[in-house]
Amino acid sequence: MNDQKTKAEAFKALHVAGKPLVLFNVWDAGSARAVASADARALATGSWSVAAAHGLADGEKLALDLAIANLERIVAVTDLPVSIDIESGYEDPAQTIMRTIEAGAIGCNLEDSFPHDGTLRPMSDQVARIQQSRRAADAMGIHYFINARTDVFFQKDAAVSEASLVQSVIERAHAYAAAGADGIFAPGLANIELIAQLAAASPLPVNVMLDQNSPPPGAFARAGVARVSYGPAPYLLAMKALEDAGRDAFKD
Repeated sequence: MNDQKTKAEAFKALHVAGKPLVLFNVWDAGSARAVASADARALATGSWSVAAAHGLADGEKLALDLAIANLERIVAVTDLPVSIDIESGYEDPAQTIMRTIEAGAIGCNLEDSFPHDGTLRPMSDQVARIQQSRRAADAMGIHYFINARTDVFFQKDAAVSEASLVQSVIERAHAYAAAGADGIFAPGLANIELIAQLAAASPLPVNVMLDQNSPPPGAFARAGVARVSYGPAPYLLAMKALEDAGRDAFKD
């Protein structure tokens, strides 16, 4: 546990506005070894990739026991801090977080949407879930990094401007910070000016996810971002390489 505490403290210290921690998301022990060998400073799973590697869709379709077993295998092959994507926390996020700590994790992503349809939870409900999770983690003697993911930008309402959505994220960031979260993650937000606005107003380090339309990584640093995730991109890249190699192998 002392080693895990040290990793947790080191992981938290890596979140510096303007000097973002880069997380090239992994999905199993093999991918964890590969990314760790590329001079990563920490590792993080992506739930979409982990589910896909098991032949399943995202949205807590992967049984929690399998997710924990997968985490244990990842932790066993690296000395780096490991954060796990627990989606919406399954039935009980506090209990789920305790299980991830027992398996060796030092942090998680915790979503504020319902896994079955992606709609947002009321902010007060998510605040209560983060508070319970914070207490559970602290009771285990580790300052576990709760990266509060908000799915505001995944809500389908064309009438609402991106600027208004950023204000909603800022409001949630303040509420989640007061509840004990350590970071705010806003996937779907790609406008660099709005990202800078969020980073300037957020009480928590800001995490964004790169996609094919994202600006160069340096732009995120200048915007004050503290963490950049690649999400499912590494898995898709690896599977495309495997498919292409297989197609070449099966040519007549």
